[in-house]
Order: sequence, then structure tokens, then C-alpha cells
Amino acid sequence: MLGPRFLLLSLSALTLAAQEVKFDPRLSVHTIVREDLFAGYMVNDMERFDRGERTLEALLAERPEGKAALLAWKGANELYRAVRAHEAKNEAEFSTRYASALEAYGEAERSGARDFGVAAVSGASLLLFADRLPRAEQRSQAYEKAWTFYQAMWKQQGGIVEKLPLHIKGELLSGLAMSAQRTARAAESAAYLDKMLTVLAGTPYEARAKRWKEEPAVAGRTTLICQTCHDAGRLEATKARLAAAR
Repeated sequence: MLGPRFLLLSLSALTLAAQEVKFDPRLSVHTIVREDLFAGYMVNDMERFDRGERTLEALLAERPEGKAALLAWKGANELYRAVRAHEAKNEAEFSTRYASALEAYGEAERSGARDFGVAAVSGASLLLFADRLPRAEQRSQAYEKAWTFYQAMWKQQGGIVEKLPLHIKGELLSGLAMSAQRTARAAESAAYLDKMLTVLAGTPYEARAKRWKEEPAVAGRTTLICQTCHDAGRLEATKARLAAAR
């Protein structure tokens, strides 16, 4: 028979474990971190970005099963900090951050080779920041890797793309068209742009794709991706829905 001391210790351990869980397990790691991180990526809100990085580190400790996806986000964060360092003419920090980004991306891919989230985060972030890398070979490598990730996503979702939510299908097709354009795959880029004109008719994605088709010179200096990325308040709205469902 278990003694009272054993039961007390067991209860204490369970209480401690419960206290250590900081995040609602019903929320994916992507839902938890992306709003703050995109505040940095899209509008240079570094206070929120710093908060997102702290959240990511806490999640790495709390959710080892999500390590691959979180490492992909870490790679994106390091790449973002790298391009900011380059633009601030801090080449020593750029080199350190850039190497750290490649290491995190590589570990994420090795840890989660079949993880759709790894492909989505890695592909989108590489494409988002590649234009800001200082050297042509760095940009080329990032574009090519992004193309590979988008192809992996297309393999999984291409057959059902018309049925996907606007953001998901819009970002998928935009990433495919843009990564094809950046890697000199003109025929593939044109095909994905045509797909955008039909699947995304009446949306901001269609308007951007139409401009790329009508003014090819614009494509090299503009972006297609992140047109509907992660509006503020999405995390709190999701939390509210989950709380109401309890």
C-alpha cells in the first residue's frame, strides 16, 4: 500500500508539472509564435519580435515534439536579424546570424523532413528575406531552397488547392510563382501565375499576379508572398474561441 509520503510527493510532482505548462496544448506552435514574429518581419516591431523569440525558446523547452517546426522559425528569425545587421552595415553580426540561420534551417529539415510546417516556414521565410541578402550566391541558394520547399508543399496540397482557405492557397501559389521567377523557371512561374488568376480571382493575390503578367519587369523588384499574413489579434481571437468551447 502506498504511504502518505509517496502520495504527497506524487501530488507535488503533478502540481509542478501542471505549473510548467505555459501554453494551451490545443494551440499549435505556429499559432502561438507567428503573430509576434510577423510583427517584426512585416513592420519592424522589434519589441513584439523579441517577445516572439522568448516565446519560441520557452516552447522549445515545453514541446520537444514540436522541435523541428520551432527550429524552422528560429532559422527565419536568425535570417531576419542577419539581413537587418547587413542593412545596418554590421557585417560581423550578419555573418554570425546568417551561419546560425543556415544551421537552424538544416537541423529543422533533418528533424522534420516530412513536417509540412517546416517546409512552409522555411520556404516562406527564405523567399521573404532572400532579396535582402548581400551576395548573389547567397540569394541564389535561398531562392533555390525556397523553390524546393514550395514544391514539397505543392506535392501535398496541389490536388486540393481550390478547396483551401484563401490565405493558405494564396500564399502557396504566390510562393510557387515567385520562387520559380527568382530561380529563372519562367515557364513554371507563368503557369502558377495563370493558376492564381483563376483560383484567386477577385482577391488581392489576383491583382498582384495580373500585374506580374502584364509587366514582367516588375516581377524582379516586387514580391508576391505575405499579402494576407497574420493580422494582429488572431491569437487572442483563437484563444477566446477555445475558451468558449470549454
